[in-house]
Amino acid sequence: MRIIKFTHSCVRLEHDGGVLVIDPGTWSEPRALAGADAVLVTHEHADHVDVLRLAGLGVPVFAPEGAALPDPVPLPVTRVRAGERFTAAGLAVTALGGRHAAIHGGQPDCANLGYLVGDEVYHPGDSLYPPDRPVRTLLVPAQASWLKLTEAIDFALAAGSERVFPIHDAQLNDRGLASVNGWFTETVPGYRFLAPGESA
Repeated sequence: MRIIKFTHSCVRLEHDGGVLVIDPGTWSEPRALAGADAVLVTHEHADHVDVLRLAGLGVPVFAPEGAALPDPVPLPVTRVRAGERFTAAGLAVTALGGRHAAIHGGQPDCANLGYLVGDEVYHPGDSLYPPDRPVRTLLVPAQASWLKLTEAIDFALAAGSERVFPIHDAQLNDRGLASVNGWFTETVPGYRFLAPGESA
């Protein structure tokens, strides 16, 4: 199976039987979906699902039961729940987990599923829910407003996977910085970002 990483949490899995794309969000490149046979969505946030792109794609889309996907256009979705096993793009998929990790004060709280694909690759979405069996390839969130680096490292170590690739890393650029600054500004009195060269 070939893994191609796109921006943020979007990953394309290519194998002899087809192409499976996970979390093609608004930050990921449209070309990630070229020739896709099916799409897995871990949860409802726009950085993980671009409903407009998927609506025009015309392939099976799988998303968590209870996910409130944005609804600018109708999007047929197969709803799945934790523990369910199904086939997407010719690959066996097991849904794991259930909830998005909390950022602050319990928010956001939405459905989130990790997907174990082909019993070989695990994408946890926006959580650190551990795979329920050894996996060869772990996709580990690298940075998020809901994540401490030490938690991500412990998650990867506990999985003991042969290969570990970072996902959820777009917040390490300017777009992500605006998001992080927004959270701090709303919740921490006196917060102010200092750009390189600025002083206070």
